[in-house]
Amino acid sequence: MRLLALHVQDFRNLAQVSLAPSAHATIAVGQNGQGKTNLLEALYFLSTLKPLRAGRLSELVRWGTPSARVSGRFLLKGAEREISVEVGGGTRQSFVDGKKAASLEEYFGGVSVVAFTPDDLEVVKGGPDSRRAFLDRAVFNRFPAYLRESREYARALKNRNRLLREGHAVDPAYLEAYDETLARAGARIYARRRALMAELSPRAQATFGAIGRTADPATYGYHPAHLGGDFATADEPALAQALRESLTARMRRDLDRGFTSVGPHADDVTVTLGGRSARAYASQGQQRALVLGWKIAEIENLASCLGFLPLLLLDDVSSELDPERNAYLMDYLARSGAQVFLSTTDGSLVRGAAADDTLWLAVSSGQVVSRTPDAAPEA
Repeated sequence: MRLLALHVQDFRNLAQVSLAPSAHATIAVGQNGQGKTNLLEALYFLSTLKPLRAGRLSELVRWGTPSARVSGRFLLKGAEREISVEVGGGTRQSFVDGKKAASLEEYFGGVSVVAFTPDDLEVVKGGPDSRRAFLDRAVFNRFPAYLRESREYARALKNRNRLLREGHAVDPAYLEAYDETLARAGARIYARRRALMAELSPRAQATFGAIGRTADPATYGYHPAHLGGDFATADEPALAQALRESLTARMRRDLDRGFTSVGPHADDVTVTLGGRSARAYASQGQQRALVLGWKIAEIENLASCLGFLPLLLLDDVSSELDPERNAYLMDYLARSGAQVFLSTTDGSLVRGAAADDTLWLAVSSGQVVSRTPDAAPEA
């Protein structure tokens, strides 16, 4: 998989950007707030139909304009293919080769991307919400149908919570109807997350062993809270039944509190170092090494499962890593052969990932122009 051309129109502060990226490294250099992260987010949104940072689609449209559009031409299995996405009026539309996409599966069609941001580096010490989002991004990369599946679950959860807010006056039969959908959709999410963790954890543990600077082993785990049965071996019907039973058992509690207290939306990812909580006991450097290990494992796992390297997006990550681990990451990127987009305020931090054909970009006030390596601005 290779991105041959990218076009961005009225996306955040980017009015018009057209570029032919390097087959290896494309590096956007600029001060904070100039638009370099927006360039990476446009590419992430194109590849996933999900914003990297925005909470609402309207935030993606440049101020004073009615809509935004991002399009990319990809080389996939020897054939060229163009996908594009338009945002306007709070909705999005996706297109394949100029025609409206018939399904999410048709749209994605082999396009895969892994993003790595400074927020990711804080995920170990953050709250469960950030770790779930971190996990679900990896699940989506591995199983693109997960976007549709998680939306089905979210709709059922929203409707059930709406009824719960009515309190004990609500007819239990209405709740039970949503419980059935929630249990079925939740079981699929459980199964997807479990499959991803089984593939990823051993790779992440091995990578951390190389960069962690400690003899303590790392572990990455996921086990749903308040769910009966043997999660590791249960099939989807058994998982659905277990979730259905938990929803029923906790219905009175949920009615008292006005929200659903069990399900994939309430779970956490456990990360330990030497058998102890990494959130509580690992140093900041070790926490970031744990995340770095995960991201490298995600890249390698996708390459192994899909047969090609995903597109890699790194948003100013180098400035948050210590020199040794940053050097490890840059060397890994250079050796991987992947097509990489990096943003940075200081070009010297990412030169280790650069190659002879690297495309250097200068970003200022929403304008993106190419620069020679020697002219690439430094902080």
